[in-house]
Amino acid sequence: MDLIVARFPKNKYEEVRVQIKEYRGKDLLDIRIWTDIKGVDEKIPTTKGVTMNISHFYDLKKAVLDLEKVLKEHNLLVEERPQE
Repeated sequence: MDLIVARFPKNKYEEVRVQIKEYRGKDLLDIRIWTDIKGVDEKIPTTKGVTMNISHFYDLKKAVLDLEKVLKEHNLLVEERPQE
């Protein structure tokens, strides 16, 4: 399965994509930066990112929730952004 689950801008030229990718018959989570290249119409993936076995999803989810808690405790999150 190759499926883009989410994407959001990193800066003017790059975006972060969260995907489920298939590699050698196994589904993997892929969080990667995609960038514009001059003369190419579509963004291309960079080597900046992480690919992991789907079995690590709950570890990743816990890490993101822990990160949210710490950011809020240190007043680094100004406000919660609305869900799209």
